[in-house]
Amino acid sequence: MAVTEPAPAPPLTAHEGILRRQSLRESAARTYARSLPIVPVRARGLTIEGADGRRYLDCLSGAGTLALGHNHPVVLEAIKKVIDSGAPLHVLDLATPVKDAFTTELFATLPRKFADNARIQFCGPAGTDAVEAAFKLVRAATGRSGLLAFTGAYHGMTAGALAASGGAEDVSVTRLPFPQDYRCPFGIGGEPGARTAARWTESVLDDPKSGTPAPAGMILEPVQGEGGVNPAPDSWMRRMREITESRSIPLIADEVQTGVGRTGAFWAVEHSGIVPDVMVLSKAIGGSLPLAVIVYRSELDTWQPGAHAGTFRGNQLAMAAGTATLAYVRENRLAERAGTLGARMLASLRALAAGHPCIGDVRGRGLMIGVEIVDPEAAPAGGGTGPPPDPVLAAAVQQECLRRGLIVELGGRHSTVVRLLPPLTLTDEQATAVIDRLADAMAAAERSPHRRTTTGSIR
Repeated sequence: MAVTEPAPAPPLTAHEGILRRQSLRESAARTYARSLPIVPVRARGLTIEGADGRRYLDCLSGAGTLALGHNHPVVLEAIKKVIDSGAPLHVLDLATPVKDAFTTELFATLPRKFADNARIQFCGPAGTDAVEAAFKLVRAATGRSGLLAFTGAYHGMTAGALAASGGAEDVSVTRLPFPQDYRCPFGIGGEPGARTAARWTESVLDDPKSGTPAPAGMILEPVQGEGGVNPAPDSWMRRMREITESRSIPLIADEVQTGVGRTGAFWAVEHSGIVPDVMVLSKAIGGSLPLAVIVYRSELDTWQPGAHAGTFRGNQLAMAAGTATLAYVRENRLAERAGTLGARMLASLRALAAGHPCIGDVRGRGLMIGVEIVDPEAAPAGGGTGPPPDPVLAAAVQQECLRRGLIVELGGRHSTVVRLLPPLTLTDEQATAVIDRLADAMAAAERSPHRRTTTGSIR
């Protein structure tokens, strides 16, 4: 009998070849590339076009970096203007007209009571370096070393920032409860849960046997993003400000992801009206390019020259792009627009949840939205705080979204919160398309015959 040779494998397309080479060459630490196997080649606004010719609605927006979406004309023009001018692109921390314009625009957007008595430190280009700078600043100013942070937090991937994040293993930071409605650590939620969390914080600080010496500072996110899109109640934010101020503890607000209109106010601390001692800013302030700073109360400025530095802290193109972005958001009232459109999207998603028991909770602020995916057939988790999270179904929802041309990210403790971070330029029609595609993906994921529960059994 003649042996039939197997048919040769079809040649890889350019798109497939790029993905294959990436998997062979890049680190195992890569993240987004694993769940989003696309090769972007063109982009504008909400839309990305892949090398395979497919178009996607991008609700990841560079993890919140792209306040105006991809390649907004005002950003491109600002970058082009600097390049065409012949200005130096690398200047360390020297003064330049581009930097002066950026700091002027940034200070014009900050809460007035804060900006009137503030200094700015340009850091390395990533938000995590600005977090490290904030820690160094308050330690130098107070002469103390300990820090207060919150469960569920995410502040970056460098050593100090990781130690203050929720996944820390080598604990060098005092961890405090962050208030949540759906997964309240005390099982009560709402305002009572927030009050209990605040009371716990006071107890830790005032109890001489708590094992927590007077800290150098407290860091918090007005909305926890990676932690599952958990907005901090305004009353709790005000209480944290009172607690820290009365005990001379600098309060650090991490606005890396919440800033520049994302939550419905230009800066998320404005919802509660608090004035922090330090603000950590990155992502959208660079207009899609790397830029990170801390802005802080001038009394904390006790550093010696060179106490915090970085070769790329003078990124001129990012400052120009950032100035254009900040001005565009301010002049076009995009923060207010994000609040209005975000509320409408939350209402639509909550209506969707009524027909999908696997949606445990819908929450967010402005255009920072989370949909928590759960296993409705399992017993409630954590003493009755809702059904347990379903990471398998959440991953299936993400993949079904991608098949329908919608890019979303997963976050939360078990990667079960579908996160929406669309650009602030999102139109009503685009918002409807995002909700429709997510709804279709949810239904498809629920119908999958191979979906497994979190305990491993097949439905």
